[in-house]
Amino acid sequence: MTIAYFCVLVMGLLPIVAAGIAKKGFDNYDNAQPREWLAKQTGFRARANAAQANLFESLPFFFAAVIIASISQVPQIRIDVLAVGFVIARIAYLACYVADWPTTRSIVWLIGILCVVALFFQI
Repeated sequence: MTIAYFCVLVMGLLPIVAAGIAKKGFDNYDNAQPREWLAKQTGFRARANAAQANLFESLPFFFAAVIIASISQVPQIRIDVLAVGFVIARIAYLACYVADWPTTRSIVWLIGILCVVALFFQI
């Protein structure tokens, strides 16, 4: 397994981490209606849930970039570096979202997107 493929696995699991943060402590958590419960949350729980949604939304673009770059025989080190950069940016994005640092969150979001776009320019 390449580092980039491991990053794909990490990114597939990261939204689950965000969901866990949103449900931290399970204050009156309703497992029968989890989406309704999450919709009523505020503060860090609401932000973690929003981050979860955004993390899921970014997966297809990242997955496609890694796969297409691999198929196109881009040097593996370039794919790996950009994939790791994306993962680091997305972890920082989650932390910034939960901490309520919107400007920093936007900056690290941009860094992550630039890593994916750079993967496409390697092709």
